[in-house]
Amino acid sequence: MTAILFTPTTLGNLQLKNRVVMAPMTRSRATGNVPNMLMEKYYSLRTAAGLIITEGTSPSPNGLGYARIPGLFSDGQVQGWKRVTDAVHAGGGNIFVQLMHTGRVSHPANMPDGSHVVAPSALATPGEMWTDTSAMQPHPVPSEMTEEDIATAIAEYANASKRALEAGFDGVELHAANGYLIDQFLSTAANQRTDQWGGSVENRIRFAVEVAKAAAAQIGAERIGMRISPYGVFNGTAPDAKMDALYLRLVEELNAVGLVYIHVVDHSSMGAPEVSPELKAKIRANFKGKYILSGGYDAVRANADLDAQKGDLVAFGRPFISNPDLVAKLQSGAALTPPDMSTFYTPGEKGYTDY
Repeated sequence: MTAILFTPTTLGNLQLKNRVVMAPMTRSRATGNVPNMLMEKYYSLRTAAGLIITEGTSPSPNGLGYARIPGLFSDGQVQGWKRVTDAVHAGGGNIFVQLMHTGRVSHPANMPDGSHVVAPSALATPGEMWTDTSAMQPHPVPSEMTEEDIATAIAEYANASKRALEAGFDGVELHAANGYLIDQFLSTAANQRTDQWGGSVENRIRFAVEVAKAAAAQIGAERIGMRISPYGVFNGTAPDAKMDALYLRLVEELNAVGLVYIHVVDHSSMGAPEVSPELKAKIRANFKGKYILSGGYDAVRANADLDAQKGDLVAFGRPFISNPDLVAKLQSGAALTPPDMSTFYTPGEKGYTDY
């Protein structure tokens, strides 16, 4: 078996030096929701990856649901991200920004004045979330989005995609996974609408498709990927009987738009339900762009799955947190430094840039 993981490939118009992708991971270091020098250092240390996908970055003040996550809707945020992308490119890397509107997975204490917690339906996310001012707080009931709210949100994704190029990004990943806004429209657990945005498979995928079309109109579909999480249960989502049909229909529509990749989340290695292998194989067979594998990979399994043509690239998440030199370690077989989970979302350098 060849070490295909470390061979070059293309992604749209980009030349990637290997097939290792740094997965998007929320790290909560963007004080004031603006990328900073600490983040510049963090990403610049990981440019050996063929592609870096940033942490979830909100296209809207309404999407800043977590403490200290970055946005991409103000001039200051564009300038902050420009320092990051310049550093990554100087290191020979490629970088996509992940656009993540948190929707109902939010709390007003984490959001700027004038913003609102919005979602497809007025259904609260189960459980609680961290706020810097009041520690753990229950999720509030969101406002059900009006037609105007939906049109505004789609336009915000398009605007953030345009700003991504201004900030020097090579492309955009639309986060349609893990129970955030796009996934909330896909999931019957979060979407109980009876209009054109809910109910049938065709209606539930509509928001995801319209966001993809609007973003592609701004920057070109060859610069856009989408992350999905079939069978996911994170943030109160749940599988339903039409799950396979929904994702296969979504893939058809994304093919028509011409998206450059699909990034399939499988958190079964962390205890989540397994994504149906049959559905993964069908998505792989039907999607015309590149397919990014993810979920608890090591080099041996990554090479085996690439060799078996189950995907084109492999995303690594947590190993990158404590191993900035992960690509070299995967190549040499060196032992990995285990991450310190207590520092995943804390402010400051510890556990972030000081491994």
